This record gives sequence, C-alpha cells and structure tokens, in this order.
Amino acid sequence: MKIVFLDEYSVGGTDISPIKSLGDYTGYDVTHRNQILERARGAEVLIVNKSILDANTLAALPDLRLICIAATGMNNIDLEAAAALGIEVRNAVGYSTYSVAETTIGSAIALLREVVYYDEYFKSGRYAAADYLFNYDRPTSQIRGKRWGIIGLGNIGREVARLAEAFGCTVSYYSTSGVARDEVYKSLELNDLLKSSDIVSIHCPLNDRTRNLIGKEELQSMKSSAIIINVARGGIIDEEALAEALDNGSIRGAALDVFSREPLRESPLYNIKDKYRLLASPHNAWSAEASLKRLIDCIVQNIKAYQAK
Repeated sequence: MKIVFLDEYSVGGTDISPIKSLGDYTGYDVTHRNQILERARGAEVLIVNKSILDANTLAALPDLRLICIAATGMNNIDLEAAAALGIEVRNAVGYSTYSVAETTIGSAIALLREVVYYDEYFKSGRYAAADYLFNYDRPTSQIRGKRWGIIGLGNIGREVARLAEAFGCTVSYYSTSGVARDEVYKSLELNDLLKSSDIVSIHCPLNDRTRNLIGKEELQSMKSSAIIINVARGGIIDEEALAEALDNGSIRGAALDVFSREPLRESPLYNIKDKYRLLASPHNAWSAEASLKRLIDCIVQNIKAYQAK
C-alpha cells in the first residue's frame, strides 16, 4: 500500500515512524498546489493537512482510496467529489481539544491582564528606570465574574465552557448549526450573545453559515470592554472590520490564531494603532506536543481501520 504525506512539516517534527510502518511511505516537507498531482499519483492513502484536494485533482488520482486529514477541519477537501469517487475521508477528531481550549483561556488572560504590554515594559528597561514600584499604564481586568459567550459548542467549545466556569464565568453559547440540543449552558441568538458577553470565543467550522459571521455590524454590537478570540478558522471574522473595531474602540481587544489567508501577507491587522489590542499567533493553538502525538495516533488508527475492511 502506497502512502504519501504531502505536508510533513505540519506535524512539527513529531515521530511519524508508526505511520511509515503501515506501508510504502513517501513524505514531503511542503507540497505546493502545482506539485500535488505529481506527488500523489499512485498513492492509495494520501495524508494532508492544508493541501487543497478539489474535484479535478481527486478525479486525476484513480488509485486513491483514503484521505487522512492531519487536522480536524475538512474544508480543504471536496467531500462531495470524494464520496462520488468512492474515496474515504477521515479527519483527526479530538486530538487538539485541550491545547486549543488552553490557548483560548490563555489568550483571554493575556488580553485582560495586558500581559504583552507589561512584559515589554519590563524587558525594555523602562521598569528599571522607573521612579515607582507599580505601573498602571494600562488597566487590567480579571476573568472571574465575566459573561463568556461561545460560538460553536463542539468538543473544543465545551472544554472552553468547562474551563471558563472554573474561572467563575457565566457561560452561554450560540449554535452555528441551528441544531437545538439539551445543554447545561444557555443558548442565545448570535446578536444577543454578542451584546451580553464580556468575552466571545469562536470554535465552529468554516462553512457557508459561518463565513464572515462576525462583521462590522456584529462587532459594533459588542461591549466596548469586550474581547473576541478566534481559534477556529480564518474567514469567520471579517479582518478589515476587526481592525477598524480595534482602532475605533468598539471592542477592547482580540486574539487571533487563524486568518483568512495563511500566512497572512498583507492585512490592516498589521497597522492597528494600538498594537496591544491584538494578540496574534501563527495558527498554532493546537500544537502542544501531546496534541501532536495524539494526531499521529489518529492518523495511524484511521489507516488501520481502512486496512481492516
């Protein structure tokens, strides 16, 4: 069985020998879009993270029987075309739940306690040169007592809710699927959630319902003291509208781990007047070492399940 991994770099150097042991393995550090067909040709199993497999690409790979996504999101695969061609698509479910949830909590703390500003204040030498023991340049807030609104109450959203409650927050959520479920948390319509929440975190997939879900109007409806965190997918928040909201003080701050284009080459987010209002990271909220090890195990189990048929 020929196995090809198109973007090995995405697992951060984690040991992939358990995958290699399952067949005739070939791996590539990075595969650009114009290289996919050449490298994937003849593969029965294709492992991808963010490589795009559209209908035309899938149709040109007659030997392909299984796509293993080295991630949870599946929006880079044409799932309808894969199904029509008899190609199984399996993602990695739950491997990064704790890592992303912890990043979400950490982002809220960093923004509310102005961690980046005060770290820079110390390291720049300004503290050493100060006349005062304390510094109150930027007021700080605590999480306890805040209203935390969650957009997308899946595995990650539910873990964030659990942690937020442990910090003393009141949690509510908005279901992007529209499916009514019996939950311990209060369900709100999006506008009500945005208006009432002090902290909003996004944990839903990117699809037709959620693309540009948070735009100028939604951001303006939020409290000026509120923060918003997106660790789900770029494209859910309108980045231009967010930059404007941060600049005009419609909201206090934002934390982003995902972007409309990755890497993000040009964006108004780079030109925010007050840089401390934005906390940003290069799509690595999921990448704790334990998560990466679980990811490899998920891929192995998905291939073994296919082989067992």
